Amino acid sequence: MEQIMATQNTSSSTTPAAAKRGLAGIDKKIYDAVFNAVMSQRLPPGTKLTEAHFCDLFKVSRTIVRKALQRLAHAHIVELKPNHGATIASPTPEETREIFAARRGIEAAIIPLAIARANKTQIARLRKMAKDEHAAYESGDRATWISMSGEFHIALAELAGNSILQRFLAELVSRCSLIIALYEAPGSVACSHDEHDRLIDVIASGDIPLSLKMMEQHLLAIEAKLNLNDEEDKIDLAEILGLSPI
Repeated sequence: MEQIMATQNTSSSTTPAAAKRGLAGIDKKIYDAVFNAVMSQRLPPGTKLTEAHFCDLFKVSRTIVRKALQRLAHAHIVELKPNHGATIASPTPEETREIFAARRGIEAAIIPLAIARANKTQIARLRKMAKDEHAAYESGDRATWISMSGEFHIALAELAGNSILQRFLAELVSRCSLIIALYEAPGSVACSHDEHDRLIDVIASGDIPLSLKMMEQHLLAIEAKLNLNDEEDKIDLAEILGLSPI
């Protein structure tokens, strides 16, 4: 099994979400290890994460572990429940449908605003993001690829200039990224950079109706590729995180 720490030693080792929240030191290491393991489909939904186990694996105090787990919960990667500890989030099929329906509505509101404000510089930035996303996919860095795909959509929200829509979309993208990482059917490409390229072309042309249609089809296609069948596998957390058990 590929070790997660090998991924972290690349130039994209610090996830965009972690960087934005100012994680540093060992709590960032824990955050990145879990984040990348989830995004690489090595930590399945429902996996229990005990504080004591993390303390042993990373040789740190419960305080540091709790800080990392709280950050992961804020990003919707884990769920924290009183008296039950932390588990990898397990969005239900119904919740998944609701999340994607909400996202389609938010992105439909964003598209016309983004088109009205788009200029050559901003279109060039979107094209660069799509290119970088493709490079991450081609390199096999699935965690970075999923993150960058979400960042592309958030960049459209930034272009729209509505901070409320941007905040709503950021949460929905975070939830969708988790769902894609957990339930994407093997071998499928959830969010194609080619689709992003075509969407950029239509946005640059100023065609609002076609842009709206393409975005809706894009998001529906992502949802259609999800495999929501329940599967339970025993896992070795130390092996998954690339650490030696005590």
